[in-house]
Amino acid sequence: MPQVQERIPGRIEDPLSTLPPSLNPPARILMGPGPSDVAPSVLRAMAKPTLGHLDPRFLEVMDQIRDMLQVVFGTRNELTMPMSGTGSAGMETMIVNLVEPGDRVLVGVNGVFGTRMADVARRAGAEVVEVKTEWGKTFTPEAFREAAAGQPCKLLCVVHAETSTGAHQAIPPLKEVAEELGALLCLDCVTSLGGVPVELDAWGVDAAYSGTQKCLSCPPGLAPVSFSARAADFMAKRRHPVQSWYLDLGMIRNYWGGERAYHHTAPINMLYALHEALRLALEEGLEARFLRHRRLSEALVAGLRAMGLSIRVPDEERLPQLTPVAIPEGINDAQGRRFMLEQFGLEIGGGLGPMAGNTWRIGLMGAACSRRNVHLCLSAVGAALGAQGYSIAGDPLQAAADALNG
Repeated sequence: MPQVQERIPGRIEDPLSTLPPSLNPPARILMGPGPSDVAPSVLRAMAKPTLGHLDPRFLEVMDQIRDMLQVVFGTRNELTMPMSGTGSAGMETMIVNLVEPGDRVLVGVNGVFGTRMADVARRAGAEVVEVKTEWGKTFTPEAFREAAAGQPCKLLCVVHAETSTGAHQAIPPLKEVAEELGALLCLDCVTSLGGVPVELDAWGVDAAYSGTQKCLSCPPGLAPVSFSARAADFMAKRRHPVQSWYLDLGMIRNYWGGERAYHHTAPINMLYALHEALRLALEEGLEARFLRHRRLSEALVAGLRAMGLSIRVPDEERLPQLTPVAIPEGINDAQGRRFMLEQFGLEIGGGLGPMAGNTWRIGLMGAACSRRNVHLCLSAVGAALGAQGYSIAGDPLQAAADALNG
């Protein structure tokens, strides 16, 4: 007979009678700022048999992932790999491997993720100079020149695609500034990779990171990174150890390189998923993929404007895969998003920082970027606004169709 234990407050008395049921998450259409919808073949890839992290067949998968990532990043950088962790792990990887205490670092801050990059750099011991502009705007090269005040810097960091606002930063003009300052040019490509062109080699970028859960339409959990030979040389000459053991590329590169030296157990099945997501992107063709995002974004924006709504980022500075919409006066943000989720099974995002409560962020990323979803989103937004008494100005579906046929 099992012994009867005295009841301990907070302890489950009979775990067999209190187990939760098997997971059965509802089907949603993910059109927020991320994660995005995942293609069925990517989910199936995650269910394939788990191999050991040094299995010869798995090492072949790693090589194929690196080769495909190089194509998507537009680079021949040998030091290109996915880090174990979400996009923020990619950010920390870039910063902690390149920054030493006392280094002067320029960081463009025009949203949440520029702010976060500056915070990470400070924690790594950098002297951070923030280059600020209004949320939803992008930077001119002169803004960085003025902030640097003629003093050399170790890094010039900027967000290519600011997820919190939908601003799309032009990168080539910043390379000249980085060269003037003797700085490595470093990018956050979390929301841009796979949705708009990323050309690290052509732009002269030294380090970049991304995430899998945006335009690559892979579940969250990996952070692709890429470092130029120049950046790798900087790392080799460090005077201090990298502050993070887990993210130290000096060791991890030996696992992804020829030595295959163990560092930590790779997330095997997540890497299967990334392999399939990259394969789908390249099978579609990057140019075709970028065109799909751009054309369907134009249709979405045309439909939103037909409702009388305004977009918070100028067209010439706006990401096609993330549209920030001004919420009309008198409309409750959370109530509107909850209506869309409950009535349409559609998730969109709310605003952050100064855009909190007055902005909806609508994502058209990867597998979620389809004509069907544009129509669904316009219908859901119109219904949510109507439920709160807002009168739609025009025909959003016709405006979207006209944009696609124009």
